[in-house]
Amino acid sequence: MTAFAFDWLNLLVRWAHLIAGIAWIGTSFYFIALDLSLRRRADAPAGVTGEAWEVHGGGFYRVEKYAVAPPSLPANLIWFKWEAYLTWVTGFALLVVQFYFDADAWLIDPGVMPLDPWQAIALSAASLAAGWFVYDGLCRSPLGRHPPALAATVYVLVVAAAWGYTEVFSGRSALVHAGALIGTLMAFNVFAVIIPNQKKVTAALLAGEPPGPRFGEIGKQRSVHNTYLTLPVLVLMVSGHYPMLTGHPHAWLLVALIIAGGGGARHFLVHHEVGTAFRSIAWTLPLMAAALAAAVWLTLPAAPAPVGPGAEGVGDDEVLEITRTHCASCHSERPTNPAFPIAPKNVVLATTGDLRRYAALIDLQTVQNRVMPLGNTTGMTDAERSRLGAWIAAQPR
Repeated sequence: MTAFAFDWLNLLVRWAHLIAGIAWIGTSFYFIALDLSLRRRADAPAGVTGEAWEVHGGGFYRVEKYAVAPPSLPANLIWFKWEAYLTWVTGFALLVVQFYFDADAWLIDPGVMPLDPWQAIALSAASLAAGWFVYDGLCRSPLGRHPPALAATVYVLVVAAAWGYTEVFSGRSALVHAGALIGTLMAFNVFAVIIPNQKKVTAALLAGEPPGPRFGEIGKQRSVHNTYLTLPVLVLMVSGHYPMLTGHPHAWLLVALIIAGGGGARHFLVHHEVGTAFRSIAWTLPLMAAALAAAVWLTLPAAPAPVGPGAEGVGDDEVLEITRTHCASCHSERPTNPAFPIAPKNVVLATTGDLRRYAALIDLQTVQNRVMPLGNTTGMTDAERSRLGAWIAAQPR
């Protein structure tokens, strides 16, 4: 496949993933907020547990929720499932297009673990499947009847998986895989639990039998899990654009902070939207602030290394040779790396003027965070990074 066709495939799959994800997140947040906004009515019909009045788009809406199900199945019942299914399908397709097609560059970092492409891809796919079965088993175990304990256990599970990914894959793909794992848990909650349980309720109604309330309780539990995981997964999915995250030596700690802060943001936003007393949700604000402050502190750039007595010996010719060896295959007028028809971000590194122009970016991504060269496929050494950093530090500010 040509790089041009590959770029279009990547764009279209990414676009489809965004569209499906926006639709899913919107409906997920809406229904959780709706559930929290329900109010009991004294003259409510039998089986109705609450109602909500809403205004949107110039009209008023009155929504009722049944504790289990209505007495008979309505003819125009709407199922919300394809948003979740398509989000996962397009997300996995994007994982294949972005990371599996060129695993040597995007998925594997020999400095982390030397893997063959097939090994890395197998580990990736197997980890997503294993994560779901472990999570689902926890939810179905006696622990599932104790929401706080279950939430804490799932939190540890995801953070542990994030640590495992950082020990196996490149920094960029490790955090994306943590997000892919969360997305898999969310999508399969819908596919394997929520929708099947709703179908069981529907089948009971069609058979003229009263459906059990347990099906709805389990579905709500998984829906609540999904909304708490939504905001963290969004950060993890875009993490590849931020080397301060992907290049951090303890990136799994950042995942822990992202989940804590994102979960707090979800709790505040949803409850504030439905009118929950501020004093009841104010605790989320210091939680979010603490998580953000800790993440910023962890990712603070290291102080510039002092220019030692040997730094003046790092000349222009030497850094240009380092650049030609490790950067020019991508960052040139005509990249030789088949993955890039043009230089990434149009950053061309051909002259010392180019190096000075992008010095701060080079220092961040290559010297400090070490996320470039991509996958370190060229085998850039620590000594070369140090020499490049010394040359940058010696340049006039």
